[in-house]
Amino acid sequence: MNYQNFKRLMLILFVLLITDNAFAVKLKIATLSPEGSMWMEKMRTGADKVARETGNRVIFKFYPGGVMGNDKTVLRKIRIGQLQGGAVVSGSLSRFFPANQIYAQPMKFKNLEEVDYVRKYFDQYIIDGLEKAGFVTFGLIGGGFAYIMSQNPVETVEDLRNQKVWIPDNDRIDQSSIRAFGVTPIPLPIADVRTSLQSGLINTVATSPVGAVVLQWHTQIKYVTNIPLIYLYAVLAINKKKFSKIPEQDRKIVTRVMTKALNEIDIQNRKDDIKAIETLKNRGIKFITPSKTALNDWHKVASLSSKKMVESGILPKDVVDELDTKLAEFHSKEQTTANDQ
Repeated sequence: MNYQNFKRLMLILFVLLITDNAFAVKLKIATLSPEGSMWMEKMRTGADKVARETGNRVIFKFYPGGVMGNDKTVLRKIRIGQLQGGAVVSGSLSRFFPANQIYAQPMKFKNLEEVDYVRKYFDQYIIDGLEKAGFVTFGLIGGGFAYIMSQNPVETVEDLRNQKVWIPDNDRIDQSSIRAFGVTPIPLPIADVRTSLQSGLINTVATSPVGAVVLQWHTQIKYVTNIPLIYLYAVLAINKKKFSKIPEQDRKIVTRVMTKALNEIDIQNRKDDIKAIETLKNRGIKFITPSKTALNDWHKVASLSSKKMVESGILPKDVVDELDTKLAEFHSKEQTTANDQ
């Protein structure tokens, strides 16, 4: 091959490369998860695999650590097309599909075994609802239970009413739920919580043990009320219109690869949450177990909160009834297994 032909070949290859890259679908994804976290490692591994399997026709670009703002800001940027998606907590999407908070009924679950059983039946309901609302997701990422974490001991509902309680500023459903406990919450972005605990603007939060450790809130608390308050989860949500522009064969690759990656996060989160509980205890944080009388009061108010979520139209009554039926079914099977042993 002479020099002129070689130059011509290189020019053709260069043009093909530029053209191919120009037609790639780029998905810009924002998250509060910090760089180097397990979440980011798993998502980046999945994104790299998607790029390889699609021949770089689908490329993810991540903005970690909250550089694009909180969940509320991220969703606004998705709406105007500045971003195509975000890894966000479930409450952030409740204004698009309120019933995605079916797991957020206070004290609905006593343990993760109950959650696991119910999720087999209701995760798809949430996924389908979010898709109708305009978001493609790849499965739910369990975040464990939120516990009340405070600078003052909280054993009773009355104790909680005397605290300065934080609530996410973009989650009207959680705000409504906490008000059922007779609390007037202080809405703040997640990014402001640690400094607000330091300054005394708030003294009580509700989050998972792993969330408290990752966000360093555990450095500002002294007590954990040992009641599984609500079950938390997050999703990787991508604008459905943008996702639909990806060729079908590549959409299948993205769905398969990212579903697997997020399922790995779901599994690892549970292990990390157990470790985080030990971290809290090793730091000297005291776990308070309410008395039987106090616990009954917690359950009464929690039940009232769930009832209000239905009456206000946030949660469909038939879906709540079905969830309760599944919980009863789980306990029945559990009792049968115990009797057979």
